[in-house]
Amino acid sequence: MADYLTEIKSIEDEMRKTQYNKATEHHFGVLKAKIAKLRERHEARQKARGSGYSFSVKKSGDATIILVGFPSVGKSTLLNSLTGSKSETASYAFTTLTVIPGVLKHRGAKIQILDVPGILSGAAAGTGRGKEVLGVVRSADMVLFVVDASHPEQVSKLRKEVYDSGVRLDESMPAMRIVKTPRGGVRVLTTCKQEISNKTFEDILKQLGISNATIVLREKISVERFIDGVQGGKSYLSSIIVLNKSDLVEKNILSDSIKISGAKISVSATTKENIEKLKDLIYDSLKLIPIYLKEMGKEPDIKVPLIVRDGATIKDICNRIHRDVEKLFKYARIWGPSAKFPAQIIRDLDRKVKGGDIIEVHAR
Repeated sequence: MADYLTEIKSIEDEMRKTQYNKATEHHFGVLKAKIAKLRERHEARQKARGSGYSFSVKKSGDATIILVGFPSVGKSTLLNSLTGSKSETASYAFTTLTVIPGVLKHRGAKIQILDVPGILSGAAAGTGRGKEVLGVVRSADMVLFVVDASHPEQVSKLRKEVYDSGVRLDESMPAMRIVKTPRGGVRVLTTCKQEISNKTFEDILKQLGISNATIVLREKISVERFIDGVQGGKSYLSSIIVLNKSDLVEKNILSDSIKISGAKISVSATTKENIEKLKDLIYDSLKLIPIYLKEMGKEPDIKVPLIVRDGATIKDICNRIHRDVEKLFKYARIWGPSAKFPAQIIRDLDRKVKGGDIIEVHAR
């Protein structure tokens, strides 16, 4: 039986020993495609054995973030500091995996925070029940990396585990489309100049088992993003890096750790230093906006906003009110930033709303 992980390591070792330049660009592209295919086969084998992503955590609130870090970095203490002592907590047990949820109430939003067990190096390959942990990550809206302030090198290791599990951080889905065809080879259509040759695109596709297809590219694409676009099945999440235990390191060391890790903030979950700033950072990074609902003939409910993600539409608002509202929708009246004039009538369900809008939905 093929040992896919050993093959992957062998290819990665070869890539490390080979200098990347224009002459080796094609070779690197093919090797990366081989790794992607081997990972896909490894995942299929793991799922067949019943050790794949076989569980989920029920999402609640306006958004879900997950705390990811190595053991003993203070994730549990940070969860308590963010959610407060009055927040309800419980345990979801999945065999040997436990996920501890909490709720951060901030600026009118209810943000679900999930604390999962600390992961180990090799988690994406299954070490320390890592697959189950990283499976929860895929269901979240944002990853909050919790890193010991004295060990900034943890960030690159954590990012690799998350990447290897099929999660792409702080990037959008590739702007491309692939249509498989019965014959004709590979045809590449692009709206912008590509640095990758058509030959490389063709050989990557062959490694992924595709010999005939039309590819439409709408961005200057990298090999990695091209492979992701072809394979699909990736999760695209935002992320924040937080250095914890800032109270235990000297200021000059903390400053160096921030530069090395790329952290946006340092906190102390124990002393509560910068916890309020972290709450604001979480809210802003999730791009949450308040919408105020109004019933016909009544004043809008300003005290209790409906919190949605930036880019939300009238359709999203209807579904948040009740699952049947979209089917019965006639029109909406809008006051506020997105309205051209007060009480503007909108019949388009795909119309985007803006933070601060007052919306009155009319249904049949």
